[in-house]
Amino acid sequence: MATTKKPNGRSSSMKSSASKTAKSGPSNGKSTQPDEETQSALLELFVAEIKDIYWAEKHLVKALPKMKAAASSPELQAAIETHLEQTKEHVVRLEQVFEKLEEKPQAKKCEAMEGLIEEGEDIIEDTEDGSATRDVGIILAAQKVEHYEIAAYGGLTHLAKTLGHEEIADLLGQTLAEEKEADVLLSGIAENDINYQATMELAE
Repeated sequence: MATTKKPNGRSSSMKSSASKTAKSGPSNGKSTQPDEETQSALLELFVAEIKDIYWAEKHLVKALPKMKAAASSPELQAAIETHLEQTKEHVVRLEQVFEKLEEKPQAKKCEAMEGLIEEGEDIIEDTEDGSATRDVGIILAAQKVEHYEIAAYGGLTHLAKTLGHEEIADLLGQTLAEEKEADVLLSGIAENDINYQATMELAE
């Protein structure tokens, strides 16, 4: 006696429903884009943080020459000079960000950067002029600044993308990459030479 295969139990209506769900995505009602009210609040926060890092960069333009003058290692002096020129470019990029946001360039005091720079000044005052120990302290202070900026620019780049400002995200991303490079360069200078010299000073 011949037997017939049973259907797999899935009706055409079920298949149609599943197909529609797959095409339309999750049915939980959530959107990947912020709503209008959230968008406005995020943009306000973003602009405030741009003003904050704008103040920080302009303040660094004044602080870096002092750090360079206090350093004794030619390699460290050169690294600080290079980053000074980059920092001036960072200021220009931020002014381009303001322009794209149709905002007047305005700086809002960055308490964090002010504290980091003051800490660096204290290190210089507390160490001997011309010593490798002072150079180690300058590198530590400079890397604290770099790490703050890396965190700031990283967050701002992601937020710019969330807000749909891809060109602004690209500008901020360029600065982020340069901050990371500066941090790596400072680490290399410390590890390859200056930390050892400072150790020898202590042993004498």
